[in-house]
Amino acid sequence: MAKKKNFENQLDRLKEIVDKMEKGNVKLEDALKLFEEGVGIYSNCNTLLDDAEQKIKIITAGEEKDFDEA
Repeated sequence: MAKKKNFENQLDRLKEIVDKMEKGNVKLEDALKLFEEGVGIYSNCNTLLDDAEQKIKIITAGEEKDFDEA
């Protein structure tokens, strides 16, 4: 993937890839290319989710400190 797309667009593309491959009418070479693209998208989505989780932890950690001080 040349440029980083947002999470929702990547997830939509991953669904398209899965649908194409599940139909079973894809040539082996094309299936391998789709699989490779899908793995890359999956990896990138996981990274985006991990980043979001870290941000949530940071935000909620700050809120917990506020409650402890009150």
